[in-house]
Amino acid sequence: MQDDNNNRPKASASDHLANERTFLAWVRTSIALMGFGFVVVKFSLFVRQLSLAVGARNVTPAKGFSGLIGMCLVAVGALTALIGYSRYKRIEKQLLEQTFYPKSRLLLLLTVGVIGASLLLLYYLLPNL
Repeated sequence: MQDDNNNRPKASASDHLANERTFLAWVRTSIALMGFGFVVVKFSLFVRQLSLAVGARNVTPAKGFSGLIGMCLVAVGALTALIGYSRYKRIEKQLLEQTFYPKSRLLLLLTVGVIGASLLLLYYLLPNL
């Protein structure tokens, strides 16, 4: 739809709804990352309890990084939610002002966080193969 004042395309309801759907995708991703982090931490605790129950001395790996990795994943999940909300509000403002300029600095930060958590998981899991 064209705005009569300056011939720039006016943001439609579908643009705003697409922005909301994108935000909800960020939230789902955030919940998934935090849930996975929670599972990593709880699985580590489960393995420790199981080793105590069967009387084994050391069933868990020598490096106890799963708690740290799980907390990092939860932190990356929380950061994902924050980035998603920040992007949602910025794009909403740009749609209302009819000036949309994509940015990717926060996406780079999130990507580095996810890759860092993945490298921690790999470092933790590879010696146990």
